[in-house]
Amino acid sequence: MFAMRKSLSVSSDSSLPPPEDDVDSVCSDELMGSQSRRWLAEILSGGIPPESGEVSPASGLFVDFNFPMGELEMQPGVKWKRPKELCSSPQFIVDGATRLDVCQGKLSDCWLLSAIASLSMNQSLLKKVVPLGQSFQDGYSGCFTFRFWQYGQWEEVRIDDLLPTVDNNLIFLSSPERQEFWSALLEKAYAKLKGGYRALDMGFPHEAMVDMTGGVTEVLQVASLPRDLPTFLRHLLVRGALINCANCQGPLEHRNELGIMFRHAYALTAVDKVRTTLGTEYLVRILNPWGNTEWEGPWSDFKGQEWKTVSIEEQKRLGRVRQEDGEFWMSVSDFRQNFEVMEVCHLTEALGEPGSSMLPLSCIMHHGNWAPNITAGGSPQGGWFYQNPQFYFVLSKADQNPDSAQKTCSFVLALMQKHQRRRGISLAIGLHVYPAHPKNTYLSREDLSVLRPVLHSPQYVARREVVLRGSLPPGCYIIIPSTAEPNQQGAFLLRVLAEQGNNATPARKPSTEDITSVTELSFPHQAALPSPQAIRQLFQKHCNKKGFCKPLHLYKLLTEAIQGGVLAGSEKYLALEQCKSLVVLMDSQGIAQLNWPEFQSLWDKIRRWTDIFLMHDKDKTQRLEYQEVMPSLKAAGIRVDELVMQLVGLRYTEPDMTISYPGFLYLLMKLESMIHKFQAYDVMGTGAVTISYRQWLHMTMYN
Repeated sequence: MFAMRKSLSVSSDSSLPPPEDDVDSVCSDELMGSQSRRWLAEILSGGIPPESGEVSPASGLFVDFNFPMGELEMQPGVKWKRPKELCSSPQFIVDGATRLDVCQGKLSDCWLLSAIASLSMNQSLLKKVVPLGQSFQDGYSGCFTFRFWQYGQWEEVRIDDLLPTVDNNLIFLSSPERQEFWSALLEKAYAKLKGGYRALDMGFPHEAMVDMTGGVTEVLQVASLPRDLPTFLRHLLVRGALINCANCQGPLEHRNELGIMFRHAYALTAVDKVRTTLGTEYLVRILNPWGNTEWEGPWSDFKGQEWKTVSIEEQKRLGRVRQEDGEFWMSVSDFRQNFEVMEVCHLTEALGEPGSSMLPLSCIMHHGNWAPNITAGGSPQGGWFYQNPQFYFVLSKADQNPDSAQKTCSFVLALMQKHQRRRGISLAIGLHVYPAHPKNTYLSREDLSVLRPVLHSPQYVARREVVLRGSLPPGCYIIIPSTAEPNQQGAFLLRVLAEQGNNATPARKPSTEDITSVTELSFPHQAALPSPQAIRQLFQKHCNKKGFCKPLHLYKLLTEAIQGGVLAGSEKYLALEQCKSLVVLMDSQGIAQLNWPEFQSLWDKIRRWTDIFLMHDKDKTQRLEYQEVMPSLKAAGIRVDELVMQLVGLRYTEPDMTISYPGFLYLLMKLESMIHKFQAYDVMGTGAVTISYRQWLHMTMYN
C-alpha cells in the first residue's frame, strides 16, 4: 500500500528514530541502555524539559539545537541556510496559504504533502496549525511556531528557520513562489515532532491528517464506495472532511498509462457538476503534491478535448487553469477506475468561521487504560472480556434521510492506542458494540456471555488507530474497546463522532450490586476518588480567579479529594513539596501553575495510578510494601533495575520502607517525566544523550 515505509525505517536500522515520536510515552527495560539507566538514577530528583533552543551570540537569532539531526540532514553538500540568505525579501505567506504552495522535494513524503494540501482548503484549521502573524520582518527572531494535535490536545512545536539547501535551493518541500516559506517551515516542524526529516520518508497520509486536524480518519476502498459517489463525496466535503486517494496496484511512484502515480498520495479537493454542450458531467478535482505529473486522460489540462464543450464562464467558475501545476479534473467514473484507496479525515471541531457551510460531526472523547488484572480483559474469546472499560452509548438523534423509511443513527468510532511507537510496542486492538441492558448502563460477565455484538471490528489489528463506521437504530448501546490478549498494559483514546444529541459516557456498575471490595470494581479508583463532575467542582473551588491551579491550590484540592473515599487518611502523607513537583512536571508553559486541560491530564494519570495502587496494596494498609513497588511500576508500564529500586527505597519510602499513596503518585510522576525527558533528547535511539550545562541546571532545579 502507498502508506508503507521503505526498508530504511526503524525496524531495519536501530540507529534511526521511531516513525512516530509519542511525546508522553514511558519506556521498558529493553529500551533503556546502561547510560539511560544511569541518567534516570542521577535525575530522579530532576525537572522539566530544557529550553528548545538558544540565541546565537553571533547573529542574535534563535537556533534550535534540539532539532534531530541524522544522516539525511548531514549529507555532503547540504548547507543549512535561513530564508534571508536565499532571497532578498522572504515572506512567511504570499497571497494566502493555498494548496498550490506545496511542491515536493527530494524526500518521499507525498503522504505529508497531500495532507498539507488538504489542510490548506480549510483556512480556520490552517490558522490553528500555522499561526498567522509570523514574519521575517516585524519582530523577526529566527523562531517560528506551529501546532499539531497529539492525543486529544494541541502541542506547540518551535523551530528555527534554518533549512537544508544545495546550491542555494531548498532540497525538501518548497513553494513555487520562491519568496514564500510557510510550507517548508511547516514540514520542518512536523519532522521535529516525528524525529527528523528521515522519519518522514514514506508514511500514512491519514496519520499526518490526524496530527494536523485532530480529526478521525477512515480508510475506504474506492470499489466499495456508494454508487452515488458525487453525493457521498459532497456530503463529506460539506462536513469539512479532508480526502486523500491513491492507486496501489503498481511499483512505487511509477505511472500508469494515463499518468497516475502508483503508491503516491493525491488530495481530492472538490466535486462538481459541469455544464457542457452535451449535457452535464460530474467531475472531481485532484491535486498531486509534486506540482506536476498530471492526469492525461479525459478532462485533463492539456489533452482533454472535453473542455471544448464547456463555456469559458463555466471554466472560470470551476477555477480551471491550463497548466502543469499538479491540479487537474477527471470524471467520477475515471476516478473509480484509476484510484483504489481513499482516506477520509472527518473533522471533529467546529472550526469554520461564523456562517460557514462546514458542518463537522460532534466529537466525544474519552481517555482510558488497559491495566493488567484490572481493566485489560482481552478479546471476547477469553473469560475476562467483561473487565475491559465500557462506555454507555446513547443514540437518539436520527439521520436526516428522507429516502429511508427506517430511522437510523450514523456514527464513527475511533480507538487510538497512545504512546506505543516509542516503546516499540504496538498492541492489536479492536472495538465491539453491544445492545445495552434494559435497566443498567453496564454489562456484567453474565450479560456478555449471552449477548452478541451488533457491530464490531472485522479483526484485531496492530495499528495506531482503528476506525469503525456504523449505523444503528435509536437506542442504548455499550462500546467496549479491548486488546487481542488479556493483561496487556496500554493507554487509549476513544473518540465517538455522531450527530449533535447523541452521547457516550463511561459505564458504571449498577448501584444495586453488592460491592464488597474495591477489587470487584471495573475501576477501583471509583470507590477512592471523586467523580469527574465532583473533581471539576473541586478544581473550580480551589483554583485562583484566573482559573489556574498553583501548588498550594493542588495541595488543598488533593487533600479534600482523598478524604472522602477508601483512601481517607492517606492525605496526612501528602506534602506541599510533592504538589510543587506534580505541578511543574505537568506544567507545559513554565509558569508553575496548571490550567484546566493540564489538570485534567494530571487527574487522568492519578486515576490510573490509583487503580494500580489499590490492586497492589494487598493488605489494604493504604501503603505499598517495598516488594510491591516494582510490580506496581511494571503495571504502569515502567520497568526499572535494582539500582533504581535502591534509589526508590532511599528517596521515596517512609521510615518503615513502605510507600504512601501520595508518595506513590509522586514517584510515578517523576519516573514517567524523567523517562520522557530522556527520550526527547535521545531522538536517534542510541541510549545516550548530550546536554549543555545550562540545560542540566534547568532540569535539576525546576522539579
